[in-house]
Amino acid sequence: MKKVLLPLSLIALAFGIFSFRNLNKQGFQAAPSNANGPSGGQSGAPGEQNCTSCHSGATQSGTNENLLVINNDIGFGITQYTPGATYTVNLTMASNPAKKGFQVTALNAANTMAGNFVAGANTQLKTATISGGQRKYATHKNTSNTSATQTWNWTWQAPAASEGPVTFYVATNKANNNNNDNGDVIYLSQHIFVNDDASVNETQVENNFAVGYGVEKEELVITFSTLSIATTSLNLVDLQGKSVWSRKLENATVGQNKEFVALPKHIPNGMYVVHFFVGNKSYSAPISIQH
Repeated sequence: MKKVLLPLSLIALAFGIFSFRNLNKQGFQAAPSNANGPSGGQSGAPGEQNCTSCHSGATQSGTNENLLVINNDIGFGITQYTPGATYTVNLTMASNPAKKGFQVTALNAANTMAGNFVAGANTQLKTATISGGQRKYATHKNTSNTSATQTWNWTWQAPAASEGPVTFYVATNKANNNNNDNGDVIYLSQHIFVNDDASVNETQVENNFAVGYGVEKEELVITFSTLSIATTSLNLVDLQGKSVWSRKLENATVGQNKEFVALPKHIPNGMYVVHFFVGNKSYSAPISIQH
């Protein structure tokens, strides 16, 4: 009997292992390990990996998918930073997939961390040591990895002293929500912000354009300069390219102009693109509206 029992035991054990493996192939995998944000070092910055280290999807350009806007304390989107200043960073995926994730870091020209990150309500921070230096990363949480969260936000504290151009390295994951690590699309992009004492002609060019959102009065604040009297108008467009509101504005005067444009209260919170027209010239900028 003993000679029969031992082989039967081995057969039963082998069958159990085989069954477990088959069940695993049929979809009984553990939940994706990055649902609560990946470990640091996955932003695609120099010396790093990106989301494809865990997801088997392909990488694509995130120029049109990754919408990164940095606002100052009065709601203006910036292209130049002031050393020591604090800014709000807003990141939106244009496609807003059902399941998604991201990781972002900010580096100077020496590829070391530029300034500091502070987590927001729907983000968290991770760290990693790359090439001997520690970097910080903003990433999603397990409560903000679906389309219910349209925009991720956190705080960037700019370097205390000028460090020249700062590059934000962004990696986002457009997941297919199959509870596996395959079939996802990873978008990589870079967003450069220069020091405001740099030699930049932007503020001296005709039609220099900037737009911000004033929360208290729920209005757009538009500044621009022109060398001629011209009619102005704007068109507010959502991320699907649909016009949600447009308006003809006052005539511009020669020199620096500032216009305050009250928005209808029915416009939902979220990311939009402001198309602004000065005479026959047009300018665009992303804006985050939060009532």
